[in-house]
Amino acid sequence: VQLQASGGGLVQAGGSLRLSCVGSGDTFSSYTMGWFRQAPGKEREFASAINGRGRSTNYADSVKGRFTISRDNAKKTVYLQMNSLKPEDTAVYCCAAVYGGMLYYAGEAYDYWGQGTLVTVSS
Repeated sequence: VQLQASGGGLVQAGGSLRLSCVGSGDTFSSYTMGWFRQAPGKEREFASAINGRGRSTNYADSVKGRFTISRDNAKKTVYLQMNSLKPEDTAVYCCAAVYGGMLYYAGEAYDYWGQGTLVTVSS
């Protein structure tokens, strides 16, 4: 599975961005997809995940209520809609995939990773 993330950019605090992650392969819908982020000088952290059919999701407390994860399996794409952005959301955001229906918080559980897309939120 190859993943390609996009959609990052510079936005003012309170603004919105939508990240996209396009996958390859014929079994995209069999994979749980996750979004992780890493801020400068900090550890990578979980942001959100969605199961293969899009019926189950989870979010880190830090983004809950502001971010929404979704997927379109026909387009082999997972999205992260980010609203009410804060300067502390500034990070490189990466998408990841793991086969099966479990939702994992730990990055180590994911087998495939896309390259990151930088999100910068100015105050």
